[in-house]
Amino acid sequence: MEFYNLIDKIVSDNEAHSKWLNTLSFMENAGARKISACEHPTKVNLIQLKHACEEHRHAYYLKKQIGKINPELCKTYEGNELLAPIATRQYLHALDVKACKYLLAHFDLTKEELKYAAYLFVTYAIEVRADELYPVYQEVLTKTNSKVMVKSIILEEEGHLEEMIHQLDEFSEYWKPHAEKIIEIEKDLHTDWVNAITEEVMKPDYA
Repeated sequence: MEFYNLIDKIVSDNEAHSKWLNTLSFMENAGARKISACEHPTKVNLIQLKHACEEHRHAYYLKKQIGKINPELCKTYEGNELLAPIATRQYLHALDVKACKYLLAHFDLTKEELKYAAYLFVTYAIEVRADELYPVYQEVLTKTNSKVMVKSIILEEEGHLEEMIHQLDEFSEYWKPHAEKIIEIEKDLHTDWVNAITEEVMKPDYA
């Protein structure tokens, strides 16, 4: 309920809402770039290409939604156009670094294999998060009769999660306990991120 209240507060303020959309766009874009960076020079499968493409499209879609609030706001990813910019920029990067350390300690992987394993486990954790975050956001949007919608993203993220599970099954039959550890890491980072946004948005003099 706390997260719902935070989103409710954000959506009630046009500037905060624009920054929230821009922040989500930034993170989708960062995710797409990380997926591409994890690609093997030659052994790139169709699902990996599809994910990078769809994450880029989500970034574009979210950015475009800002125009429904105020076309003059949040034209770049500069810090003053994001919510909790430091925590936002650190979130995915920190998850990637911590996940790689964990995977190296538990699997015998080459550099290229580590890249692919990180793509699988980090993307899985992010898709689990997206399956929680976007429906709450959409619930608030629906309640407030907002012109902004994220229903199309919710459907695609659900599909991504199924695809990640299929790829993890192929990677290792023992992937689930390791994925739970990566999810624990993500939860801590997500809590830090939400706390940073809450601190910014809940300031008495905010916007």
